[in-house]
Amino acid sequence: MDSTSLFTAALGLQDPWKVAEIRFEPDQGEIHFDLACDAKRLGCPACAATDQSIHDRSQRTWQHLHFFQFKAFLHAPLPRVKCNQCGKVTQVEVPWARPGSGFTLLMDALVLTLAKKLPVSAIAHMFGVSENRIWRAINVHVASARQATTYTEVTALGVDEKFVGRRLGYLTLFHDPLTRRVIATAEGRKADTFETFKADFVSHQGQPDAIKFITMDMSKSFQAGARNQFPKAEICFDAFHISQLIHDAVDEVRRAEVKQDASLKGSRWGLLKSPEDWSRAQINDMHWLQRSGLKTARAWRMKQRYKELHLMCRAGADPEPLYRSWISWAKRSRLEPFKRLGRTLKSHLPGILAAYRLGASNAAAENINSQIQAAIVRARGFKSLLSLTNIIFLTTGKLSNLPANPFQNQVPG
Repeated sequence: MDSTSLFTAALGLQDPWKVAEIRFEPDQGEIHFDLACDAKRLGCPACAATDQSIHDRSQRTWQHLHFFQFKAFLHAPLPRVKCNQCGKVTQVEVPWARPGSGFTLLMDALVLTLAKKLPVSAIAHMFGVSENRIWRAINVHVASARQATTYTEVTALGVDEKFVGRRLGYLTLFHDPLTRRVIATAEGRKADTFETFKADFVSHQGQPDAIKFITMDMSKSFQAGARNQFPKAEICFDAFHISQLIHDAVDEVRRAEVKQDASLKGSRWGLLKSPEDWSRAQINDMHWLQRSGLKTARAWRMKQRYKELHLMCRAGADPEPLYRSWISWAKRSRLEPFKRLGRTLKSHLPGILAAYRLGASNAAAENINSQIQAAIVRARGFKSLLSLTNIIFLTTGKLSNLPANPFQNQVPG
């Protein structure tokens, strides 16, 4: 087998396409494959009429996966078919690239694989192309994969907001807590984001009446939006968000008290971390704090008690008396942040209890948020909301219609 036949097979080309010539340019760090189509007549790409004449050919180039350390390029004169049946002159599509792309499909697949872990700027530098070319590949494939995705099986929703920078503001994330994947995003964090989401959800064959519960934080706008757009769904407030509110209350007590007692300086992380994660210095500080009689010590004990009651509820204990007892303690604590929190939890108690009854949790949002934050850090900010949302879907949407990693062995089905 000669080299052109070998590369014809390696590139997966089929008749009428073949490798006609290979040009190796080591000084440029490149290898070029000139492809040829020997057919004199082809089927019409527009109407599928067979045996039509070729009107002309236009030269095109695609960047392919590297060949060893060398950039690889495919060059081909693309035929345009003049059809006697439909009267159109149409350019044929090639099997190795999507229409209009400057990358081969395998190159696209590699770009998408790398974009899940690397900054777009690093990928562009790696392949010697502009960032815009990388973004075009990401945007086209993610949009295509989302269009092919259906949400008929979604029966629960998790809603969370994410601050994505002063220029882009807030983004509301809608995810399926059962499959732990983002299914939609909406700009802003107001009640009308639910209207935007519902339209998108229905367009992907989602069934609004099938949503049994929606888990969220205690935002009034989120509650209003959920009730308006999903009146049959039960609103739940899970322990993940309550823990965040308790952490905020502890820190508020500490910040107020440190102004009168400088010994509390440096105690913030020890107060917020779990005891099993304390450093040796934090163990010493927290042992001192617990014997100090300070307000911050009382706040920390209330935080720890909440963790205990949550575990008891998860193990099957009746959550209502446990929560009512903790809320009563918070309201009598003489710690203003906890008194406010106690009132908040009391007014939202039905939704809190519903979360335990239905097994609703927004814990998936924590992992999703960490992945999104990592993507934002890698990119050092996004130029557009479209770029950000497509990276979110690429990394956390579990899209099943994306090109597979070209370096993973594909096992025949």
